Amino acid sequence: MDTSPRTHRVLPVDILTSSYRVVGKVTVSTNGVMGLMNDPTRSYMEVLDARLARIHMPTKLVDHFEVIRMFKRQAFAIALARREDLGPQGVVRGGFASVTEYPIRVTTQVYEIEGKIEYPGRFDFSALMAEGSRDFIPIYDAALTAILIPTLRVESPGMLFNRTQADLLALQGQRVKSQSGS
Repeated sequence: MDTSPRTHRVLPVDILTSSYRVVGKVTVSTNGVMGLMNDPTRSYMEVLDARLARIHMPTKLVDHFEVIRMFKRQAFAIALARREDLGPQGVVRGGFASVTEYPIRVTTQVYEIEGKIEYPGRFDFSALMAEGSRDFIPIYDAALTAILIPTLRVESPGMLFNRTQADLLALQGQRVKSQSGS
């Protein structure tokens, strides 16, 4: 029996594009899904045992393939079953500095995502959203909702969102409290 350590493993994913929800499995290295999605040497990915559903009918299976290939830049969000599937903390956080949790809301043309991001030190929008080579940013305890189809809701302990698809990002702590009786 082979007892050598595995360098690759297969993880379940739920990928949301502008028109489809793809549920399947991806093969990742020790860097997890974060490493796969932020690998600058490959612009595409393969999804194994892929089940496709249209966004407007997310529970109705449209097709099922052994393998599909897709451009990573077209993915709006990738939901995972476990936070650990994102990858090692050094990769996910971009280092080992102590971090602060920031509850946020991100909107894209199709989805709204609420959850928590971890960021070292004071929150810096431009550094998070424009600097560096990581287009996919981890968000924890996330809930994704389709803007025009509120019945489509995906909850995940660990999710990646594509910062190039984001329209806006708001800190929940800066939400204005509604004034009753005015």
